[in-house]
Amino acid sequence: MNTRVSKADYYEVLGVSRDVSDQELKSAYRKQAMKYHPDRNPGDHSAEEKFKEASEAYQVLSDADKRAAYDRYGHAGVSSAGGSGFSGFSGSVDLGDIFGDLFGEMFNVAGGQQRQTRQRRGDDLRFDLTIDFEDAVFGKETEIRIRRLEACVTCHGSGSTSGRGPSTCPQCQGRGQIRYQQGFFSVARTCSACGGAGVIVSDPCATCHGETRIAKEVKLNVKVPPGVEEGTRIRYSGEGDTGRSGGPSGDLYVVLSIRAHDFFQRDGYDLRCVIPISFPQAALGAEIEIPAIDGAVTLKVPEGTQSGKELHVRGRGVPYLNEKGRGDLVVRVLVQIPKKLTRAQRELVAQLAESLTVENKPASPGLLEKMKDLFS
Repeated sequence: MNTRVSKADYYEVLGVSRDVSDQELKSAYRKQAMKYHPDRNPGDHSAEEKFKEASEAYQVLSDADKRAAYDRYGHAGVSSAGGSGFSGFSGSVDLGDIFGDLFGEMFNVAGGQQRQTRQRRGDDLRFDLTIDFEDAVFGKETEIRIRRLEACVTCHGSGSTSGRGPSTCPQCQGRGQIRYQQGFFSVARTCSACGGAGVIVSDPCATCHGETRIAKEVKLNVKVPPGVEEGTRIRYSGEGDTGRSGGPSGDLYVVLSIRAHDFFQRDGYDLRCVIPISFPQAALGAEIEIPAIDGAVTLKVPEGTQSGKELHVRGRGVPYLNEKGRGDLVVRVLVQIPKKLTRAQRELVAQLAESLTVENKPASPGLLEKMKDLFS
């Protein structure tokens, strides 16, 4: 008498109800797979069978068409003999999709990414350059000295005395990593023999000791364009460290620091300064010659200019970086009051005070008292 063992219900295998959502289904399968995975239960055939059973259940129930056929016909609806066009469990479930990239790599379901090329781009370098205020305005060309890694001239960058160059590391077989199995987890560590390069040099060059590069001081011509600001970075492509094993060179970044000026202050592309003027110049108006960053300039002071007034001289500021045109020279005028007057000067000022119209006279004592009460 033949005895037939019926297969367990897929929903019961995963411990879910028949109206389970896709996310709940995935979560339930994750728990089962984590619990019964062979890597976590080495030599346990019962756990291995439960893992396969859970994977089979998930493969069917995660597919909308297969799940509909299973709900209607049971196991016969998804078996190869069921006549519904569905194949049975193939044994392949995308663990990378279930567990994410980390677990996908641990289970080796993605086949692993191939090791990156041995060629490595050289590092970027930074050079801090301090320039004068005028150099930032008008630009400057100067020479700098930097230390960078360049290909060894003795071995021509091969790293070996014979010129054969590096060979595949025998310890990691060129992968640059050694993989260790620690129970359920698979851990990859950098190969200690080659330092992760995947290659070693059996006869290292006496000059570079197999490093393929040596430090060297070089001179470079740096062009600072007009209009640069504090902290401006100028990039020089390919002027950084030479790459390993024929890899491209890194870049050099020249970072600018600007010394302060004794007279001018910068505000974007405008230049600011303070100029003292006399009371007659402020009252009557005047044209005075003042210094600019690129020479003298005539400033027109309108009649009745008040102390603290800002006057603009168009186009005498900082050139726009990589564009045509310049900012303005902004002049703040301060009216100077003489500390001492001669008798004749005092008489003239008194006559002026008497001749001023009511609109220009100081406020009356009564008004001053009212203002004092208002703000007290």
